[in-house]
Amino acid sequence: MFSSIGYVICIPFAWLVRVFYELTGSYGVAIILFTLVLKLILLPLQMKSKKSMMRMNRMSGRMQEIQKKYANNQAKMSEEMQKLYAEEGVSPMSGCLWSFLPLPILIALYSIIRQPITHFMMLSEETMYSIINHLEDAGVAMGNIVKVAEDGAMVLKDGLPQLQPYGQINLVKEITAQMPDYGSSIDGWINMNYNFLGLDLTSNPSTGFTNFHLEWACIGLILIPILAGLAQFALSFITMKQQPQQEGPAARSTRSMMYMMPLVSVYIAFIMPAALGIYWIAQSVFSLIQEVILGKFFTKKLQEEEDARYAARQADRQRRMEEAKVQQEQRRQQVEQKQSLKEKRKAAQEAKVQKAKKAGTSTTEAGRVGDRPYARGRSYKADRYDSDN
Repeated sequence: MFSSIGYVICIPFAWLVRVFYELTGSYGVAIILFTLVLKLILLPLQMKSKKSMMRMNRMSGRMQEIQKKYANNQAKMSEEMQKLYAEEGVSPMSGCLWSFLPLPILIALYSIIRQPITHFMMLSEETMYSIINHLEDAGVAMGNIVKVAEDGAMVLKDGLPQLQPYGQINLVKEITAQMPDYGSSIDGWINMNYNFLGLDLTSNPSTGFTNFHLEWACIGLILIPILAGLAQFALSFITMKQQPQQEGPAARSTRSMMYMMPLVSVYIAFIMPAALGIYWIAQSVFSLIQEVILGKFFTKKLQEEEDARYAARQADRQRRMEEAKVQQEQRRQQVEQKQSLKEKRKAAQEAKVQKAKKAGTSTTEAGRVGDRPYARGRSYKADRYDSDN
């Protein structure tokens, strides 16, 4: 089941490598272009990851404050960290997941390189076994293609020849070098040329040490894993430098990874066909260029976003200040209006009292008897109606 799944995964990769090989005629250039296209396809996802990672880098100061503040309370520290991530809209794992993506691609590419007949040309196993039988009938030495018993006969399992680890590659080389006309008669067959810059990309660089001789074919193979390690170290250095500054065990783990990944790259490129080393070098170089370009791009973009957020905060602050001033002025006017109304009412009430007081005590001097007002009009005379008048 897993082999079937792996075969299905290899199909689009094999098609892409085959297209570039047919266009360029160079196996090494095809692998480099294959790596470049994959980087471009994955670029949108990696841009998102890079942006998240750089946001975390800008958060490092606040993260360190939380770590120091809650150094003795891991639960509270985790809670505050999660709140900070939620506020900034970042994921702490987003910057790490994509760094492991080249590994499954490497595994698929290894299958394509190691099994060129079934995984690159996409021919059936029946066609491959018929080719093996044809070569055996033609008297071709089969020792590096299939497993051979002491009597020289092919080792069979369920009636089928058992191939050497790189049997398909050697089979393709044999057909291409010795029987190109026969290969052309097979539908879908491609006469492969594995040479690139004077190097056989199907050879393992480890053979350069075991069979060392002072020639470019050997020296070049040895240089491939070295270049793969150096390119990976440069990539790890730039990547770690752009990540948030850490302290304690996390910092030591980060530094160890910076040295571990290049060593892993050297080991992989050393024990596998040189074509995989070319892929690993190209992948590291393209990733390094991508890191530098995206780093500059997102540094400017994030700074613009921060400036925009700062301007928005300032504008909001200014707006709230203006609103507060307006509300304060409105309250002042309301107080003044209340005071003015109260004063008017008091003045009116006082005027009313004064008017009432004046109305109760005011009359003409002719109508006054002593201090008491008596009547309006004619003045009072006690003898007004005497008979003598």
